[in-house]
Amino acid sequence: MMSDTTCNLASLAEYVPSPANPWNVNKVHHLYRRIAFGASKAEVTAALTQTPSALIDQLIGDALALIPTAQPLWWNWNRDQFEAAENANEENTVGFYRRQWKNQMVGDLIQNKVRDRLTLFWSNHFVTEDDVYRSPAYQYQYYNLLQMHSLGNFRDFVSDIGITNAMLVYLNGDENIRDRPNENYARELYELFTLGVDNAYTEDDIQETSKALTGYVNTNDIPWGDILFNPAQFSNESKTIFGQTGNWTYDDVINILFTQRETQVATFICTKLYAYFVSPTCNEAIVDQMAQTFITNGFQIAPVLSQLFKSEHFFDQNAIGSIIKSPCDLMICFFNELGFTLSDTDVNDYVRGTVRILGQDVLNPVDVEGWQGDEDWISPDLLIGRWESARFIVNRAWAQDQQQFRDFVVGLPIGELSEGNLVNTLSGSEVDIVVRALVNYFFPRGIADPVIFNEISGVFRDVPAFPPSYYDVGATDPAIWRLDRPEVSEQFLAFLDYIVDIPEFQLK
Repeated sequence: MMSDTTCNLASLAEYVPSPANPWNVNKVHHLYRRIAFGASKAEVTAALTQTPSALIDQLIGDALALIPTAQPLWWNWNRDQFEAAENANEENTVGFYRRQWKNQMVGDLIQNKVRDRLTLFWSNHFVTEDDVYRSPAYQYQYYNLLQMHSLGNFRDFVSDIGITNAMLVYLNGDENIRDRPNENYARELYELFTLGVDNAYTEDDIQETSKALTGYVNTNDIPWGDILFNPAQFSNESKTIFGQTGNWTYDDVINILFTQRETQVATFICTKLYAYFVSPTCNEAIVDQMAQTFITNGFQIAPVLSQLFKSEHFFDQNAIGSIIKSPCDLMICFFNELGFTLSDTDVNDYVRGTVRILGQDVLNPVDVEGWQGDEDWISPDLLIGRWESARFIVNRAWAQDQQQFRDFVVGLPIGELSEGNLVNTLSGSEVDIVVRALVNYFFPRGIADPVIFNEISGVFRDVPAFPPSYYDVGATDPAIWRLDRPEVSEQFLAFLDYIVDIPEFQLK
């Protein structure tokens, strides 16, 4: 499957709805699927009454005001304390605590919209793998830092992430001492975190930077304890980084990097933001403007996102449906958009386990370069798993309450109309209005192909199999289809079962 964006030539000027380019269900879902993890029917309906600019201000403002997830009891335990807990209760293994926090992360992704969409993004930028450092406490501390900085100052973010316990262990910073400098973190600081591969740095810069990053060791020798700075292990000598010479420390490295390479840093980060939120096909002119906004605002992340999400460029038709859903996108957006209660299901645990099987084990990307995304999410085996995982949500909801399926269809916003008209009292041949509203709700660009649309409509109509007169217009016979009939639940069930196999359902 290919994402099909081509030439998005729209500008970063603010998108203002018009009769020719209305603010409708498709655009609301486009925004929520990119900036968050989908919107409920109520959120979509409410969004249609707002301007895009006001809604985006609200969503970003809410994210900035949101405090990090409360710390668990074990947030700073060392390995001895985790082992003691396991001795007291053999179920409390290290793996138990790690899974517990991954479940918490999934719950945050479901609930917290923009802030934790960015938390997931940054976990795939400042990559660590919890299979490497293994400490649940390190896992929490790293996650907490991602949340705190997710929309904040990128320079501060870079400074703090490099000396968090998880990163120091993952990239061997805790082995970087005066007599044996380790270059791993210095290399990834430039190559993956701030500048990009072979961009505006040399091997000498890496070697000299590694010396400036020496001295962070586990001072108390207890496994999984805090890794702190020890001046005795610092390389106390002159270093030359980006042409600047001095006895540089960790703080100096950050200062030199953001002073001497601000344009390269801003361009690299804005390119990644663009690829993640707009399209894998980069528009360099747009990225350059985003980078200037980044620099002008002192490397604050929120203003760049605000400019991007409000723009004509973001809402251009070429951007909509141009990205293949990640496993988290697929499962969490579908769950949020349905808003169903599921029978006998720990949703957080189910989603965590499912996205891991589908290739996105949260807090444990595949390697230091992270998940590459888009087409990497699709293979024949993974595609079947994606279909069946979505069906599981549908089937668990059906087992819980069939009435919620009909309730979903009633009051659904009609996708083509900017006024936000709702599906309420339709009957007869107007069934296709209902199907079109459902299609616009679940497919990023709707379904323009009449053959595919008629197939979907046929699936909806054929449950139960009534004669053609069932859909006559204006008839009053009890056998005539109406939205208030109980079999609408079964029709919507059949609709959902069918659409998860359609290729466009995999796009956002």
